[in-house]
Amino acid sequence: MPNIKASILSVKRDAKKRAKNAAEKSRVRTAMRKVLDAVDAGNGEEAKSLLRLACKTIDKAAANHVYHKNTAARKKSRLARKVNALK
Repeated sequence: MPNIKASILSVKRDAKKRAKNAAEKSRVRTAMRKVLDAVDAGNGEEAKSLLRLACKTIDKAAANHVYHKNTAARKKSRLARKVNALK
């Protein structure tokens, strides 16, 4: 633990930010997993609706600077390709 006041505050702030980012990433991974499970099961309509929710979740994470915008776009694109391949 640091001795300098600013460093102590920085450690606390970073811990909060890390926890918040971890929760956000977990939400994104869960949403993506649901889409992929629907794709594996062959449920096209369910996969489409879950894709919309996953894209929304990914966009929120990118807006909160958890992911870079290009990373978010790449994740959405890969999911969309898999859902579209069902047709």
